[in-house]
Amino acid sequence: MVDKLKGTRVAPLSVQYEESEDVGSNSSTNATLGDVIAARFDRRDLIKGLLGCAAIAATVSPVALMVAQEAKAQGASTTPSFNFKEIAAGSDERHHVAEGYEADILIRWGDPVLADAPAFDPEKQTAAAQAKQFGYNNDFLGFAPIDGNPNHGLLVVNHEYTNEELMFPKLGRQDLGAVRFSGMTRELAEIEMMAHGGSVIEIRRENGKWGIVNGSRFARRITAETPMVITGPAAGHALMKTNADASGTRVLGMLNNCAGAMTPWGTWLTCEENFNGYFWGKAEGANEKALKRYGAPGNWYNWGQYFDRFDIAKEPNEVNRFGWVVEIDPFDPNSVPKKRTALGRFKHEGAGNVVNKDGRFVVYSGD
Repeated sequence: MVDKLKGTRVAPLSVQYEESEDVGSNSSTNATLGDVIAARFDRRDLIKGLLGCAAIAATVSPVALMVAQEAKAQGASTTPSFNFKEIAAGSDERHHVAEGYEADILIRWGDPVLADAPAFDPEKQTAAAQAKQFGYNNDFLGFAPIDGNPNHGLLVVNHEYTNEELMFPKLGRQDLGAVRFSGMTRELAEIEMMAHGGSVIEIRRENGKWGIVNGSRFARRITAETPMVITGPAAGHALMKTNADASGTRVLGMLNNCAGAMTPWGTWLTCEENFNGYFWGKAEGANEKALKRYGAPGNWYNWGQYFDRFDIAKEPNEVNRFGWVVEIDPFDPNSVPKKRTALGRFKHEGAGNVVNKDGRFVVYSGD
């Protein structure tokens, strides 16, 4: 991408997000991930010698190693189960799939989710319309079968972030220093907010093709304005209280939801990742050191110019209400999503889970 104002190449927004995170911000003396893994290898005596050193250096999961060793011991085949002709790596305007396979479009940004959603018009977008239409930049997909039917169920989808230069005709990148959100308006910011969050859609496979069940009673859009409940040990804490929520237990929306998972009981775990970028201004005082660990405020969006809750100076605690795993019941569109603070606060990348042999429910999440 080229910055027309300077004539220089500019990295895509997603690349810049990643680069902004590649900065050490942990000043604590806590053990590193490598330390933890090394200690676990030592305790369990899983492997010895050079292989162990290599595995630890690459931070391979001990569980993965145990599975691999067990499979090898039992004589399991290591031959790949996929049997198709590879396609060459590359990037162009076409959707490439392996020979003998197909890729179909199920739903696109702006397509109706709710029954009364208007037709999508990129030249006439509104926040009210986007709140009923499919959101932007999908990430995690989860499937919840209806009555155990693998060909009929609910698809849950994260809408992680927005690209204003692609969403709004002729606008261009807005977070660049030379532009400094000069083309943004309150109305455009509200559309961005409605394009975040997630969607629940009912789908069915017939004659080998998946399709949307229009007018579904399960259909739902979750946005940056959807009311949610804060649960767990952080609920009601002084650092969770704001001018709008003196209880510290209610919050609007979820941001930058990356990966996720489905639970054995059919709920959707969706993970807030780079929440820091949505907050505006400059942190000062006691709050500055704490927020530096997260890279907040990131000033990637200018929502704080229009909405006080995203302005660090006006609402210093609002940022603390993001960075959690959110649990949602996809089968009840009237249910209130719950931010599960017991699962910790960081930039969550996934919520893989399993019911342990002793009955405990265990969640794994990367940062």
